Amino acid sequence: MTSEKTPKEAFVWIWLPDEYQPIVAGRLHENNGKLLFNYGQSYLQKINDNRPAIAIYDGELPLQAGVFPLLNGLSIPGCIRDAAPDAWGRRVIINRKLHKIDRQIDTAELDELSYLLASGSDRIGALDFQQSATEFIPRLSINATLEELLKSSRRVEKGILLTPALDQALFHGTSIGGARPKALIDTNDKKYIAKFPSSSDLFNVLKAEYIAMRLAKIIGINVAEVKLTRALNKDVLLIERFDRKYTHEGWQRKSMISALTLFGLDEMMARYASYELLAEIIRHKFDSPNKTLKELFSRLVFNILSGNNDDHARNHAAFWDGNKLTLTPAYDICPQQRAGNICSQAMLISGQNNQSQLKVALSAAQYFHLNKDQAQSLIERQIDLIQSNWDNVCEEAQFNAADKKLLWHRQFLNPFAFEGYS
Repeated sequence: MTSEKTPKEAFVWIWLPDEYQPIVAGRLHENNGKLLFNYGQSYLQKINDNRPAIAIYDGELPLQAGVFPLLNGLSIPGCIRDAAPDAWGRRVIINRKLHKIDRQIDTAELDELSYLLASGSDRIGALDFQQSATEFIPRLSINATLEELLKSSRRVEKGILLTPALDQALFHGTSIGGARPKALIDTNDKKYIAKFPSSSDLFNVLKAEYIAMRLAKIIGINVAEVKLTRALNKDVLLIERFDRKYTHEGWQRKSMISALTLFGLDEMMARYASYELLAEIIRHKFDSPNKTLKELFSRLVFNILSGNNDDHARNHAAFWDGNKLTLTPAYDICPQQRAGNICSQAMLISGQNNQSQLKVALSAAQYFHLNKDQAQSLIERQIDLIQSNWDNVCEEAQFNAADKKLLWHRQFLNPFAFEGYS
């Protein structure tokens, strides 16, 4: 165990819409193994300011005084857990703080407050966590090249302790979600998430994700911008961050809420998440619900057609501006390795059915305010555009013939997706 004292509280800082500097929103404290939140009095007093305070998420932490009870089954408010590091970031933090290598790592050795306070400040969304309620000290990394970052990620994957320089280089990305090796890259006016190859990859996963994201954009789905580059003769995928806005005065941050939080669930209860329920939430709580429902149905269909069954509830998210929710661009659309034809989506589609088949998506069209003809037209258009653009996008990605053969009609347009669909 670490000799450091286990923290019992953290102060939650927030970037309000259109602001460049954070202010303290409230306090998160440990109570019998759970983390409870209450807004600070000074924050609540801003409600009537020219630029008033906003709820971190009013579906869970509305703007009111007092300590908030947790939703059933949760150990931390979901809208705060959204800002915590996931699998990759936790591996890096344990390597960094406990000086342990992979085979010695047990992520339970650090508590949630420790992860919040140990991860980088440029995290997804508009929150950060500090030990002080009065002084904000960002936890930032040194500027590092892609080569240095790739070396760092390799060492963590191989279970080798990071050197101080490599440790600091990789630290910046510890607050980004997901399990794949990654880091944050900043330019003058853009911010990127850099994804690196993994030793466990059975095919070129980065190029496969690039191809899927590019095809999704061609189809008309709102997706994050992506580009491929190389470092140390390895492919690196750069995904432009959509939760940041650059202006001449500085960077602004956009608040984000995961679908898991919208559902009121945590990872242990994620099996109850469904497209049907997300569509219902959109109908009642989102801006431009009809347009958003069609967009979500398009993403569901494309996930089926592209073999992306990693569409769990953390891979769907919404912007939150204090008044309304809007769907973020799609991200993490990546064809997954599969042994046979049969496949299921990470989220339920309709009822208890999550089979990766067009007939299942079509049966759920009503939840997205689409009739059968509209849904079929959308499906047919996606199939046509995937077929007509496949070769060009693969060439654009310099996808080799072996990987191209592996994905076509296995991940992309797998026959199982078409069973029972006419």
